[in-house]
Amino acid sequence: MASTLAARQAANILRLSAPRSASQAASLIQRRGLAGAADHHGPAKIDCWKDPMSPSMWKEEHFVIVSLTGWGLAIYGGYKLFSGGKKDEVFFN
Repeated sequence: MASTLAARQAANILRLSAPRSASQAASLIQRRGLAGAADHHGPAKIDCWKDPMSPSMWKEEHFVIVSLTGWGLAIYGGYKLFSGGKKDEVFFN
């Protein structure tokens, strides 16, 4: 009795999960078309070292790297300026 119930459940699962025809299988395939990198909007972005004086034309990832590096240098420079730098310590034995 339990084996027939298991066989019936397995048949139901297979019937629900497997498409019956090729048209049903084709309808399950996701089609993206030309979405993504093929469709450009606006002017092409350039590398930051090709035109360093116009950040509006840089690629986004280059802008992020340069901006974070600049902020890091500004914070570190401010820390060094206001902390007075490193003082010489003399250790005696």
